[in-house]
Amino acid sequence: MTIRLSRRAALVTGLSAGLPSLAAPAIAQTGFPNRPIRMLVPWLPGGSSDVHLRVLSDLASQKLGQPVIVENKPGASGTLGALAMSQEAKGDGHMVGQMPITIFRLPAMSRRATFDPMKDFSWILHLTGYVFGVVVRADQPWQTWGEFVAYAKANPGKVTYGTPGVGSTLHITMERIGEMLGIEWLHVPFRGGADNTQAVLSGQTMANTDSTGWAPLVQEGKLRLLVVWTAERAKRFPNVPTLREVGIDIVADSPFGIGGPKGMDPGVVRVLHDAFKEALFDPKHVETLDRFDMPLRYMNSEDYAAFAQKLYAEESAVIRKLGLRMD
Repeated sequence: MTIRLSRRAALVTGLSAGLPSLAAPAIAQTGFPNRPIRMLVPWLPGGSSDVHLRVLSDLASQKLGQPVIVENKPGASGTLGALAMSQEAKGDGHMVGQMPITIFRLPAMSRRATFDPMKDFSWILHLTGYVFGVVVRADQPWQTWGEFVAYAKANPGKVTYGTPGVGSTLHITMERIGEMLGIEWLHVPFRGGADNTQAVLSGQTMANTDSTGWAPLVQEGKLRLLVVWTAERAKRFPNVPTLREVGIDIVADSPFGIGGPKGMDPGVVRVLHDAFKEALFDPKHVETLDRFDMPLRYMNSEDYAAFAQKLYAEESAVIRKLGLRMD
């Protein structure tokens, strides 16, 4: 997939569409769920999102009385799960999936978007976000973020950084930082966190920008964490500054939740919401969030739908500002 810089960006339309009715939900269809539920996870197995959603799905299964089976659909910057849901004529509740922030970006980056974030989905509940950071191999000369930035400025086009994909929060944020600091660096997209980490360890890339899948390697001394992108310092790495502390006014945590195809019965949405909410607050799941430094950020279905509308407008504006378009 090729990215080119353009002065024009995709027009954002239909922001008011796609919100669920605020009326009281209808009674869910009799016997729902009456077969296993597919949980579409748009990343490779083993990453923080995959592990966390497997724990969540297992706990929700106990509430629903049917298994919630994780189905990995990696690729296309985490949008293949949403694409599959958008192709359903009407959701019956037996297919749900993670709604990563890239589903709000890629339609604005493409001239021929394959789905509409405001028309093609039902919103079940919001879950959490990530702690992102920039790491380099421990034997690299840069001890601080400032030294890394200075090198990148002095060597335009030579610094390579890996992310989980085009249009991801990692990609967009690094491009925003580059624009702010006058840095030209080279983006290398990967299908998932494991590939991204291996690339920086092997020297294929100079930096890894990702969620805290890198944390064990930082603690083992194989990677060096230069900066985190949260509002406050990460609990496990209290000596590492945030972007704001190094003079870059950005907080990026890529919030996400669970959604389904458009047209889902409000009663079915309520059944799913209640089951996943109970799982979200279960101590076993909270422990998993803590393991990956992921904050618990619950929103109900109506609040999540409104948040999605706001997020789509904000992310589309960023794409327009950066002029990022896909050929």
